[in-house]
Amino acid sequence: MRYLALDLGNTIGVAVSTSGMLARPVEVFPRTSRVADFQYIGALVIKYDAEALIIGLPLNMDGSEGQQAAWVRDYSAELAQTLSIPIHLWDERLSTEDAAGIMRTQGKLPDKNWIDAVAAAVILQGYLDAQQKL
Repeated sequence: MRYLALDLGNTIGVAVSTSGMLARPVEVFPRTSRVADFQYIGALVIKYDAEALIIGLPLNMDGSEGQQAAWVRDYSAELAQTLSIPIHLWDERLSTEDAAGIMRTQGKLPDKNWIDAVAAAVILQGYLDAQQKL
């Protein structure tokens, strides 16, 4: 199964899995308007022939949902109306910190222009790993 993943914020990090086993970061693009964002995301779904979209849900450390999680839920629900594939929300706690650690391990500085894509890959890999355990 092919997956596309998003890390939503001021910018949107994108990751893909074409095998259903391994996630890789692909790009970061600026969030502008929902109309423009949804058109771009729709084009990415087509480009990568994605069968499902995974979106990071920013839960608080205690697992509760705050204002940002509510925003992601609203954004995702509106996005779902424009796509023909299922959307799954996935806990993204510490994904940016994990992404920064991965980048440092690779000898790279955690670059704001790329870290959101790596965070999207962390989110997607967590989802993929959980699906393999089922």
